[in-house]
Amino acid sequence: MSLKNPGHGQLEHANLTVSDPERSSALLQRLLGWHERWRGPARDGGWTIHVGDEAAYLALYTDGQARDRFTKGVPLNHVGLLVDDLDAAEMIVSETGLEPFGHADYEPGRRFYFFDWDGIEFEVVSYN
Repeated sequence: MSLKNPGHGQLEHANLTVSDPERSSALLQRLLGWHERWRGPARDGGWTIHVGDEAAYLALYTDGQARDRFTKGVPLNHVGLLVDDLDAAEMIVSETGLEPFGHADYEPGRRFYFFDWDGIEFEVVSYN
């Protein structure tokens, strides 16, 4: 039996557990110009907001259970976000009370990192 190549692929979505989907959605909409694609009940008695664009999105899930911040790198190292204006993006992150760090400028672009309220690390990069 030969396996057929499925062709070109792309990331369609990732599902992240967060403590407050509304707050996380608002940040991503402001930071990336995304919009809410869907919201509603999810498995295991949870609730989800899908925020993104027409091609891809992040599902922001909560089951309402209190939990500690996630440990860095368990199981996810970071989520990379591409923006046109890195300085404007950093201002938005700072205005939310989150702390940008790890600023770097190397090929293929400039970047910084931040942890959200749940300890999820994001890398924000610009190729401009």
